Amino acid sequence: MDTEREQDVLRAASMYYLQDLKMEVIARHLGTSRSTVSRLIKRARETGLVEITLRPASTRAPGLGRSLAAAFGIDAYVVPVPDHASHIERLEQVSMTAARLLSSWFDSDMVLGVAWGTTLASVSRYLAPKPTRGSAVVQLNGAANMRTSGIDYASDLISSFGTAFGAGVHHFSVPAFFDFSDTKAAMWRERSVRRVLDMQRRADIALFSVGAVAGAVPSHVYSAGYLDEADVRVLHDEGVVGDVCTVFLRADGSWQDVPLNARATGPTPTELQRLPRRVCVVAGDNKVAPLLAALRAGVVTDLVVDEVTAGLLADSAEQATPRRTRAPRT
Repeated sequence: MDTEREQDVLRAASMYYLQDLKMEVIARHLGTSRSTVSRLIKRARETGLVEITLRPASTRAPGLGRSLAAAFGIDAYVVPVPDHASHIERLEQVSMTAARLLSSWFDSDMVLGVAWGTTLASVSRYLAPKPTRGSAVVQLNGAANMRTSGIDYASDLISSFGTAFGAGVHHFSVPAFFDFSDTKAAMWRERSVRRVLDMQRRADIALFSVGAVAGAVPSHVYSAGYLDEADVRVLHDEGVVGDVCTVFLRADGSWQDVPLNARATGPTPTELQRLPRRVCVVAGDNKVAPLLAALRAGVVTDLVVDEVTAGLLADSAEQATPRRTRAPRT
C-alpha cells in the first residue's frame, strides 16, 4: 500500500473510530465517496491498524469527546479504557492513539515542535516509521537543570521523533529555567538560540502534555531537579496547578505574572496560540487541574485523553468553564 493510500486509511479510521464521525461526513472531509470510506475502514481492520475489542461495560468515550469539544472549542479524542485501568495502562492506550494521530497529521515539508516529559516519552515508543521529506522536529523547551545537564534525556526523546519521520532534528541547548531573567534575555539575542526560536515559531504542530504539581506520580519537571525549594514555595503561593512546556499556569489559565515564567525557556501560551495545531496528550487523575488550566489558557486545539481522565475533566468543567472557540485552521 503506497504512502498516500496509507494516509487515507489512517485518516478515515481515525475519524470513524476516534471522532465518532459518520461515513458521509468523512467522505466530505476526504473529498471521496461513502463507499470508498467504507473500503478504507475495512482496510484499516484488515491490516491491523484498527483492533476491535469488545468489553461488557459500555463506554462513555464518544459522548465525552463531543461534550469536551463543545465546551472548549477543540477536537477531542477520548480513548476508551476500563474504569479499573491502572495509570500505566491508561498512559499506554493514550500514547498509542496519539502516535497514530500524529502520523496522520505530520507529513513532508512540515515542522513538529515537541516538548519533553514522561507522557511524550511514552508516545515516542509507539511511533511507527513514516519517512517524510524536508520535514523537521524542534525541541520546544530547554532541559538542563540543577542536578544534571538534562541534555541526554531531552535529546534522545526529540531524536526519536526525528528518526520515526526521517526528519531533521533541532535541539534547544539551554536550561529549562535560567537563574536570572536577564540571562535569558541575553541568551535570546544569541544567533544560535534565535535560530531554534525561529524554527519553533514555524511549527505546524506542537506536541505537549501538561505537568502536574500534585499527585501520586509527579511530573518530570517537579521530580528531576528543575526546581529548588524556594521555587516550589513561589509556585504554591501563586496558586500554580501545573505547566505547559515548563510555563506555569494557575487554575484560571493565567500565567503572565507568575515570577518563574520570566526565567522559563518554553513557549508561552501566547506564542503557542500562533501555531495552527497544538496537540495535548494527557492521562492521569492528577492531570485534570493542569489540563483544565491549559484549556482555559487557550493553548489546546486537539486533545488526546483517556476516558477516565476525560470524565473527571468534564465534571470539573461543568462547574465553571466558559466556552472557548478557536479560529479555523488554514
